[in-house]
Amino acid sequence: MGLPYFKRAENRLKGPDDYHDTHGPLILETGPCKNPLFQAFLNSTEQAGYPLTDDVNGYRQEGFGAFDRNISRGRRLSAARAYLHPVLKQRPNLDVICRAFTTKILFDGKKAIGVEFIKGKKGRAQTIHSSEVICCGGAINSPQILQLSGVGNAEELEKLGIKPVHDLPGVGENMQDHLEVYVQYKCKKPVSLNPSLKWWKKPFIGYQWLFHRSGAAATNHFEAGGFIRSNNEVEYPNIQFHFLPLAIRYDGSQPSHDHGYQVHVGPMYSNAIGSVKIKSADPKQHPALRFNYLSTDQDRKEWVEAIRCARKIMNQPAFDEFNGGETSPGNHIQTDDDILDWVAKDAETALHPSCTCKMGKDDMAVVDPDTMKVHGVENLRVADASVMPYVTNGNIYAPVMMVAEKACDLILGNTLEPPSTAGFYRHKA
Repeated sequence: MGLPYFKRAENRLKGPDDYHDTHGPLILETGPCKNPLFQAFLNSTEQAGYPLTDDVNGYRQEGFGAFDRNISRGRRLSAARAYLHPVLKQRPNLDVICRAFTTKILFDGKKAIGVEFIKGKKGRAQTIHSSEVICCGGAINSPQILQLSGVGNAEELEKLGIKPVHDLPGVGENMQDHLEVYVQYKCKKPVSLNPSLKWWKKPFIGYQWLFHRSGAAATNHFEAGGFIRSNNEVEYPNIQFHFLPLAIRYDGSQPSHDHGYQVHVGPMYSNAIGSVKIKSADPKQHPALRFNYLSTDQDRKEWVEAIRCARKIMNQPAFDEFNGGETSPGNHIQTDDDILDWVAKDAETALHPSCTCKMGKDDMAVVDPDTMKVHGVENLRVADASVMPYVTNGNIYAPVMMVAEKACDLILGNTLEPPSTAGFYRHKA
């Protein structure tokens, strides 16, 4: 999609350069990294032989440093808050219907003419007609709604009692994602964020956020991390790290009772490919999600390398004053098979599902990259993470914004942004 499309979207508080701008609606704040555990982490990455970088989203992705986050005044700046909320009262042609469940896209022959939806748990089906439909349900809901509407593998749809509108076998195929684990350590010094989880701390944390937009609730805490090549055979960084001065699971469960810290780690471009398939014609029934994690030799190899690289970093002298020992997976996990068994049991999605309605011109492509229109039907486009041909080498939020920005130009018939001429770092083996 091209770097200019994210430059157009962003307002980086640190200032503009060849890779960032300061005029877009999405505000980017660089992590302050004030907790001493962040500095220990960055020092340890250097001691382990990895470089530091000023910006993992700039000239050099490979290396470690402070991360940019879409946070403004202590609050996550979502796409809705950045783009939608400012114009809700300014656009007479814009209606937003919340808590509505889309059940199908309506077709007249092969022409999309609107959508059917249900508002509320017991609401009746309603329809809205339109000269064009743009599907932005993401990598799970977009292929689901296409399949429910008769666009997909015709043979599979017919078995479910759905009359095919267009045979498009790539719908729901090519599912890709990022998987990650936490390598956790006990902290010998009382400097981690674990005390912030105590119930009696919450009123003060709430006060800090409500009245000063500061404190523990004003950051996502993933303020530092980086990317490395796990071996010299790969040309670009293939492993990502996020450091957290806290020992806890992604969903907030199982916090450490003592001070602790962790690094999140996982491969960036695994070749494990899955699918999203509806199981019935009932739109309320969840589709079958098959991610196929750890199903390829490359994926398994990179997982072993990722854990060994993480341990190498986390056990450097820079952590000596803090390192109270590995608590997860634990020192008993040593062999390749041990590591893979632990990853299979403990890993979680990084919530980056993508690629299930991929752009392209081949037989399994779903979306035309020149128009964002669905192949074989009229007046229907898709603009979300599902159109990516392969998962991006990093978090997918910024690339999705780039997809949306360029889709807007294509839909409106605007002159497209020129390709970026900014250079980027290449490793010379």
